[in-house]
Amino acid sequence: MSDLILSTSLRERLREARSITVLTGGGLAQECGVPSFREAQERDQRWTDYEPQELATVEAFLRNPRLVWDWFAYRRALVESIQPGPAYYALVDLEQLAPRFTLITQAIDGLHWRAGSRALIELHGCLSRMRSYEDGGLVDEWDERETPPRCPRTGGYLRPDVVMYGEGVPRERLREADSATACDVFLCVGTESVVQPAASLPLHAKRHGAFVVEINRQPSTFSIFADEALYGSPAELLPQIAALFEE
Repeated sequence: MSDLILSTSLRERLREARSITVLTGGGLAQECGVPSFREAQERDQRWTDYEPQELATVEAFLRNPRLVWDWFAYRRALVESIQPGPAYYALVDLEQLAPRFTLITQAIDGLHWRAGSRALIELHGCLSRMRSYEDGGLVDEWDERETPPRCPRTGGYLRPDVVMYGEGVPRERLREADSATACDVFLCVGTESVVQPAASLPLHAKRHGAFVVEINRQPSTFSIFADEALYGSPAELLPQIAALFEE
């Protein structure tokens, strides 16, 4: 691992920051081997002929709840076999070292939580959580003998607590994320910044006066308005940034 050379302005901003917010996308998961939607389909011939609209929409769930449940159960099993990498643990360190810290993720794999992040907003939900389709309430236990299982509270079907295609991010979750853009430093890590509403968050942070930094393997659409950009592997770059707070 080569030493990271940070500009003087970024070093000063990081060391003086009273609040840091981080937005992560699929880049971190990709480094750990988490398959994308299409990659998951290609790993198992059962799923290759389906379009996303048949597997991950509310309409698909209403039409064929068993198929959608089985698809998400398959993806959940894939993720459970994967461990968080160095970038995830570096963000846990930042949470412990920074005076105020918030982590916002677009990923649904749950790896941030498993690594130990707790000041966490999962914009699109998490594969490992289930909620009632009837009232949206989270459910911890259910009878596995039926597929999909029934909610013990409402009697309706359970569904994964994820934002499916065509659904919006829950308003309270979005308000929390938007509130976190009022920070001193905003790090945008491993994301192309093209999917709304996450794509707007770095812009909101900039309007609040935050020093906005992109950390990515290559430039993205977001690069043009970042105050600074660091290109390379998040698994190498984030541990070195976290180490600044221990000097």
